Amino acid sequence: MLDIEDLHVKIGDREVLHDINLHIGEGESHVLMGPNGSGKTTLLRTIMGFSGLNITEGRIFFKGEDITRTPIHKRAELGMGMLFQRPPTIAGLKLGKLLAVTSGDDAKKVEEYSRYLNMDSFLERSINLGFSGGEIKRSEVLQLMIQSPDFVMLDEPESGVDLENITLIGSAIAKLLEKDVHIVNRKKSGLVITHTGYILDYLDADFGHVMCDGVFRCHGNPREILKVIKTSGYKECLACQKI
Repeated sequence: MLDIEDLHVKIGDREVLHDINLHIGEGESHVLMGPNGSGKTTLLRTIMGFSGLNITEGRIFFKGEDITRTPIHKRAELGMGMLFQRPPTIAGLKLGKLLAVTSGDDAKKVEEYSRYLNMDSFLERSINLGFSGGEIKRSEVLQLMIQSPDFVMLDEPESGVDLENITLIGSAIAKLLEKDVHIVNRKKSGLVITHTGYILDYLDADFGHVMCDGVFRCHGNPREILKVIKTSGYKECLACQKI
């Protein structure tokens, strides 16, 4: 699904990502952990094709196609989707209108998923305008469910969300990544950034990665990695040679 080879990324004159290599197969879900400012969000934004990020070395392949210089809208058309940590408010654009366009005017699909995420009463409201943290995240997940991308990137889906909302959002993300489908039949893949690890209670991730200072420091079982971080902090990851 996704292959990243020897990726180096600069923001301005500063190199933020160094020698990143990552392989995510079809049907796999990966979790990315690391301290604040380590480059996790920059990696997701680079994969998605956002501007302001200068790839100086390396290549990104999606479904076997080199997308290193492909514009963001083309990546979305190829099957990429992203949940933002801090999505923008879009005054004047109703959530229901956006979902209708995204779904190809499939009113039944919009109604089904909106009810599933308790967002049916928000369809006539401007996107994220006056929404709580949990409502914003539910709105973001709803948009992804309607889009139904093959590869999903989630930037801290549990951030700013209460326990009631995280249960709903977690189950929706599991559905989005086809965790209700037998492993051999899964087609959707994902890369999820988490600080707290709460999302692992709902998402049985296949692989975990730790990023510190723009470099991958560790790869392995996500629950084992989280256990070490909770016990010893990221200093153990800085010393770890399990790469």
